[in-house]
Amino acid sequence: MLRLAKPKLGTPKLSNTFLIVGLGNPGPNYALNRHNVGQALVDVLAARHSESFKAHKSNALVSEVKIIGGPKLILAKPLSFMNLSGGPTSSLMSFYKIAPENLIVAHDELDIPPTTFRLKLGGGHGGHNGLRDIISAIDSKDFIRVRLGIGRPPGLMDAADFVLKNFSASDLAQFKTTLEIAADAVEQITSEGLISAQDKYHSPAD
Repeated sequence: MLRLAKPKLGTPKLSNTFLIVGLGNPGPNYALNRHNVGQALVDVLAARHSESFKAHKSNALVSEVKIIGGPKLILAKPLSFMNLSGGPTSSLMSFYKIAPENLIVAHDELDIPPTTFRLKLGGGHGGHNGLRDIISAIDSKDFIRVRLGIGRPPGLMDAADFVLKNFSASDLAQFKTTLEIAADAVEQITSEGLISAQDKYHSPAD
C-alpha cells in the first residue's frame, strides 16, 4: 500500500516570521523566579512594541508584533508548567507554520554567570526540562536558544530550589538591563541572522 509522507512540522516555512517562546512557570507566584527569565524577556519585547498578550488555543499567551519593514514576531508564554513546554510550542509552530530554524527559545541557564547571556543554535537540553520537552515535542534540536545566565546556587543549595527563588531587588534591577540587551539581540537575530547577533553580543572568547 502506498504511504503518503508525513508533512514536516512547520512547513511551508514563513521565512520572515519568528516564534519567540519565553520559558517559565505560569502565574504571578512564579513571575520573579530565576526560572522565569525567559518569559521576562518576551515581556520586554512586547512592551517595547506596545503590544499585550492574549490567550491562544495552543495553551499559551501570545502577542503578535509586526516590525515595519522587518519581520513578524510571535511572542509566546506557555501556560503549562516548565517541564510541559513542548505541547504549547509545537502547537504554535503548527498554527503559525514555523519551521524549527525560525523558533527562538529564551530560557534560564545555570552555567552562565548572572547578567550575561549567550546565543546558540541547536545542541542538547543540558538537563533543562523545558528544553527537553520542546526537543521531544517538535522532534528537532535545531532551534535558536537565548541562554539567560542565572549562575549556580550558593553553598549547598539544590539547583531545583535555586531556580524557583525570586531575584533580590538589587539583582532584579541589574537583570532588567540584561533583558533589554538580550531583546536587542533577539531583534538582530530576526533581522540580520544569528551569526551577526553572536558577533555583536558575544566576546571573542565565547
